[in-house]
Amino acid sequence: MNAVIYARYSSDRQREESIEGQLRECTEYAQKNHLTLLGTYVDRALSARTADRPDFQRMIADSAKGLFDAVLVWKLDRFSRDRYDSAHYKHILKKNGVRVISIKENISDGPEGIILESMLEGYAEYYSAELAQKIRRGQQENAIKCMNNGGNVPLGYYVNKTTGKLDIDPETAPYVRELFSRYAAGERLTVLQAEMEERGIRSKRGNAYTVSVLSNLLKNRKYIGEYKYGSVVTPGGIPAIIEKDLFERVQMRMTANKRAPARAKANEEYLLTTKLFCGDCGRLMAGESGRGHKGVVYQYYKCGGAKRKLGCKKKAVRKQWIEDVVVKLTVSQVLTDTAIDRIANAIVVMQEQEDTVTPVLKQQLQQCEAEIRNVMKAIRQGIITDTTKECLEDLESQRESLRGSIAQLQLERRKFSKEEIVDWISRYRDGNISDPEYRREIIDTFVNSVYVYDDKLILTYNYKDGSQTLTLQEVEAALSSDLTGICPPYKSRWQQSAGLFLSISANQPGGGLFRSTARRFSAYAAPR
Repeated sequence: MNAVIYARYSSDRQREESIEGQLRECTEYAQKNHLTLLGTYVDRALSARTADRPDFQRMIADSAKGLFDAVLVWKLDRFSRDRYDSAHYKHILKKNGVRVISIKENISDGPEGIILESMLEGYAEYYSAELAQKIRRGQQENAIKCMNNGGNVPLGYYVNKTTGKLDIDPETAPYVRELFSRYAAGERLTVLQAEMEERGIRSKRGNAYTVSVLSNLLKNRKYIGEYKYGSVVTPGGIPAIIEKDLFERVQMRMTANKRAPARAKANEEYLLTTKLFCGDCGRLMAGESGRGHKGVVYQYYKCGGAKRKLGCKKKAVRKQWIEDVVVKLTVSQVLTDTAIDRIANAIVVMQEQEDTVTPVLKQQLQQCEAEIRNVMKAIRQGIITDTTKECLEDLESQRESLRGSIAQLQLERRKFSKEEIVDWISRYRDGNISDPEYRREIIDTFVNSVYVYDDKLILTYNYKDGSQTLTLQEVEAALSSDLTGICPPYKSRWQQSAGLFLSISANQPGGGLFRSTARRFSAYAAPR
């Protein structure tokens, strides 16, 4: 995994040594967890209350290049101390495939804040989906009228600006007829492509036609007059360039020449990446896969220290099993009425505490209005000069500017009511545990960290005192326990499944949220 470091200090009380310490500890963390460091981004004497930091913005922009997978920070307050900025920029990084890792906190984000972040992203997705729905509705109406809905215009057509529909282009349509006729007559696509290149025939954007593009062109049913957009299909909706008989002959030849494509290699997503830690040495456990002697592929998490033989003896943990355990326990233990109520209360309080800009602006507004009153008092006493008039105009202009800034912040920084937060979290209760997207949301939103020991798991959730300790009972002498017995495929010869009982206990000072319980999970036996 490739990573970069972001370091920052903000005030005169901190010095250059603060940056050096952050860089040193982040570098040690990267070496310990076998991360490849590509570079550093450093902002000096700049507050994390604002995102207007040169190297911070450069890091966000560079994340789109796909060069690194993680940003290491000493603590999360080095990244941002503003929840809304943090949610916004971490959402950008997430879309670019980059995670933020706090090396001192061993978590992917702050406690209740990550739930608020999930809500902000969710509402943004909701409004985006609502806008997309409106756009689709308009496009559906266009489709009913067989009007062009955007996208590339096929060779041989142009968009009639008066009607908004596709019409035949008399200059390029003959090329289409020639392509279909010659391919149906037995000529190869490579020959046709080379000839088009030689004749200088290019797309409207000036791009050369490749064999792949020509192959798709010969499958386009628009050329026989069929209009299609989504579920709307209208035969004769646009003027045809070729006859249906010729089109069918071309399809028959393409089917005969078709070769079976190579099977795509599936990219398995490891949902606990950056959240799963080895209980023995504290290092991250990374996702890996191995192939058994029968060709079966197995996925598992393995400690970085054990993998690089740094003294840790922790065995690998089966991916499917540990993710099942974490998701099922989170749903059953965190999504209770009591827990949801506590989380909602904490987020409501946090929203009030996070906004540090608005109180400052309101204080400035009060001061400005007091100065206006003083000037008006002087004017009423007969002190009217060019200076007092200019001062009053400046103060009134400043007051309007402050009022505008406060109003803009109130619009941008939406605050959720407790009812909205409860409703948002409660929606996770009815999800399908087998759905990959649902599993990802449960882990990203509620799970803070998971420590794996030989005899227990320790789960920490994203709210105060949210923790659980799970003790694993020995099942069979051959397996010791499911966590210690599940190794990479080539290690073990056990094939049968066994039952594993987990004794769950939670220690929450003053909380008493979780009660002791017992659950039975099926343990996957280690393959050969």
